Amino acid sequence: MDRPTGLRTCLYGEEQLANVVDGMACQLAARLDRATPLAVIGILRRGAPLAERLTAALTANHQFAPPLRLDLSIKRYADDLTLLHPETRFVENIEHRAVELTGYTVVVVDDVLYTGNSLLRAVAYLAQKQPHRILVATLADRCVTRLPIHADVVGVRLEVAPPDIIECNVPPYEPTFRIELLQMERKQGVVSA
Repeated sequence: MDRPTGLRTCLYGEEQLANVVDGMACQLAARLDRATPLAVIGILRRGAPLAERLTAALTANHQFAPPLRLDLSIKRYADDLTLLHPETRFVENIEHRAVELTGYTVVVVDDVLYTGNSLLRAVAYLAQKQPHRILVATLADRCVTRLPIHADVVGVRLEVAPPDIIECNVPPYEPTFRIELLQMERKQGVVSA
């Protein structure tokens, strides 16, 4: 997919984001009860490798046992925030139907919390599996959710203009781990790609 055009500014580079993820793992470790089994669930696409990074930090730096790791496929927007589907699309992995989460603390991980549609759909699906608790972790919170959902663990809060886009570049989908601000080209008050 071609990247949308516009002015890109790197807000956080790889070394800074490594520290952000470590900070997120510290926030998360403080909220977790080691006696309760843990499941870390990434929202595809970029939430999945972020969930891997958080899991690695929890096990290496905070001595948590390796948690159950799953990923969910939920999509509403394209990377440039173009509305792909009028409703949030969730595709259940058939293998997940039999996964038992009763009694687990579930941590849902996504790259950007924007309107809240994807996370609300993920939380609704996971709540049906009767976990003990559900927490949400996001690398970047735009602070503009339209639904009653929030992140319990936030890497960075970025309040940017509504037409601007926060792009989280996360390997393996991009070559380097970084957060960029994309300011789309504007013509007479209209945003164009």
